[in-house]
Amino acid sequence: MRRTDDRPVLITGGAGFIGSNLADRLASEGHEVIVFDALSRAGVERNLTWLRDRHGSRITSIIGDVRDEDELARAAAEVKGVFHLAAQVAVTTSLVDPREDFDINVRGTVNLLDAVRLRGEPVPVIFASTNKVYGDLADMPLEQHGDRYEPRALIARRGVDESRRLDFHTPYGCSKGSADQYVLDYCRSFGIPSVVFRMSCIYGRRQMGTEDQGWVAHFLIRALEGRRLTIYGDGKQVRDVLDVDDAANAYVAALYDIDRVAGRAFNLGGGPENAISLLQLIEEIRAITGRALDLEFEDWRQGDQRWYVSDAHVARAELNLPRPRGWRDGVARLADWLASERGLDIRPVLHLASAAE
Repeated sequence: MRRTDDRPVLITGGAGFIGSNLADRLASEGHEVIVFDALSRAGVERNLTWLRDRHGSRITSIIGDVRDEDELARAAAEVKGVFHLAAQVAVTTSLVDPREDFDINVRGTVNLLDAVRLRGEPVPVIFASTNKVYGDLADMPLEQHGDRYEPRALIARRGVDESRRLDFHTPYGCSKGSADQYVLDYCRSFGIPSVVFRMSCIYGRRQMGTEDQGWVAHFLIRALEGRRLTIYGDGKQVRDVLDVDDAANAYVAALYDIDRVAGRAFNLGGGPENAISLLQLIEEIRAITGRALDLEFEDWRQGDQRWYVSDAHVARAELNLPRPRGWRDGVARLADWLASERGLDIRPVLHLASAAE
């Protein structure tokens, strides 16, 4: 993509956690940004207000739903590139209402792809997929190491790479996986330059974490507010976590270098060096906030992976990405932001935690 192109960039789900951080990055680099968002998630309207206050006329907002194909087509009519982040994002919600999950994640994605296809020019589409396209990884033997699970095979501990067989579990996995494949096929079939990011756990500032999605922020919020935290399973399940600034680096790099990387799917996560169990995060939160968490444990949730770590070396090499932020630093930054949003002051505790490292 030519950086001198002065047409706007469209971000569906642009008022959400990743979308607002991405919009901020692009507007800071001089791009006009159209934020297309249904504002269906509690709190995201604050992200939109923040973007407008910070960037003024560089931010244009459209309150719309990706299921409205006419409104989406109007939004995409004159843009130079699209980041498609709008989605139904929770496995639990997909199990309650699989039809709505399908309509948002599959039909909404096809609506967007067709809006771009019918323009008759190669407009880049960069899509936020998920590690759930790889299923529950039940074929990977695991063993317990203290407060976490690890694969028995040492080579597997490098993480899951893009050669892993797709295996959709739960309606959410099916809908996101289907959308993932539609995006790649529209590149093959219609020449739409597209990139798919199969993301692990992204966390960071402007995240409105809930029990169903955004677990790093959710755990911190529970600690800061002194509320009970429910762990589903035994807490030893492992995920690799990636700071949202590092995720934004990847998305922007893919847009700028779309001619070279179009048609590719990349795993995007913090990798083995940022792989932590839920119990490890809880201990770190106790150190950061100085507050003990009130825990309760419930049964495992359907489709939950005991262990997932991204092998993201291909994305880092192809997109020339810097080494990701260390998870302890990133979690401390998020804790500070969440505390400031609630009028709390944990900076003395943060300073002590940092000095102890």
